Amino acid sequence: MIPYIRGKAPLQAHVGVPEGLCEEEFGRSGFYGRYAHLYRSEAMIGWSRIEGNLKPRAYHYPKAVRPAPAFPLERFTYLENQDVRIQFGSVEKKPSYFFRNADGDEVLFVHEGKGRFLCDFGTLSYRKGDYLVVPRGTMYQFDPEAPTDLLIIESASEIRLPDKGMLGQHALIDPAAIQIPELDFPSVEPQAEYELVIKRQQEYTRVFYPFYPLNTISWKGTLTVWQINVEDIRPISCDRFHLPPSAHTTFVAQNFVICTFLPRPLENGDPKAIKVPFYHSNIDYDEVLFYHAGEFFSRAGIGAGMVTFHPQGIHHGPQRNAVERSKDAKWTNEVAVMIDTRNPLRRTPESREIEIQEYWKSWQK
Repeated sequence: MIPYIRGKAPLQAHVGVPEGLCEEEFGRSGFYGRYAHLYRSEAMIGWSRIEGNLKPRAYHYPKAVRPAPAFPLERFTYLENQDVRIQFGSVEKKPSYFFRNADGDEVLFVHEGKGRFLCDFGTLSYRKGDYLVVPRGTMYQFDPEAPTDLLIIESASEIRLPDKGMLGQHALIDPAAIQIPELDFPSVEPQAEYELVIKRQQEYTRVFYPFYPLNTISWKGTLTVWQINVEDIRPISCDRFHLPPSAHTTFVAQNFVICTFLPRPLENGDPKAIKVPFYHSNIDYDEVLFYHAGEFFSRAGIGAGMVTFHPQGIHHGPQRNAVERSKDAKWTNEVAVMIDTRNPLRRTPESREIEIQEYWKSWQK
């Protein structure tokens, strides 16, 4: 980890980039491994054309172009690999069935809507900006008060909180802010039978009971459904240094992480500090960003509900005009969810229906 230097380069990364040059981070293992900072005369996102599949991509939320998939049975999957599926779904009314995912844990991010979430562990009231972390095998049912749109992250491995190291256990998310269900199931009219749909290996099995299946009287243990709202996440910032995306990690799983970008002050303490995300090569991770709310200062033309996908092997960074816009900016008010995956993601055939075809050209403006 001894840094070598050739030519004129600043000693501190992301601060004091030589006039007329742009800094590119060429790093391994996301932002944790060995690295090099290359100072180039032109940013490598300044392409005139790209031939082939390896290009930046962007997507509309599918409701804009097709009927909403009725979650949980119907899901619009647009990116996937062996570790994770990234999906959309909507709940307009309470389903007639209960659901259990035996394929993986689910992180359900509430983009729009509110209501009640009923599960084996009790009930939760959910609202816009909530993460609901549902362990594999949990039986549940949505009871929306308003139409609910969800970003769904289905994980083949267990979802965990990150190790926050020297920041201490109360940074980012204080565990005391995590909500868990209360045992207050609603009264229901007796039925002849109740249906539970179980998803396993992408197939569905239907099980029927002569009694109401959410019949937990009490429970104890360390495994349950988690709920945390973006308002209860405290982003880390530095007045004199632009922190890497890994500083905003919310959840971790095997071979991918989930990060949350939130309103925070920019790097105003040093006029030489970079304020926008620095250019970098996606060497070991694919990067997906779901834009939830606010103004997304690193790129123009992106609105709430849109998704960008920047795969391994091609450069990534802010649009050219964003660098100029950032010089006088003091604050960012964006709310976005990022999924970084170590293994390459595959685009589904359905994703082509919602793709913004000319997105890769947006750096030319």
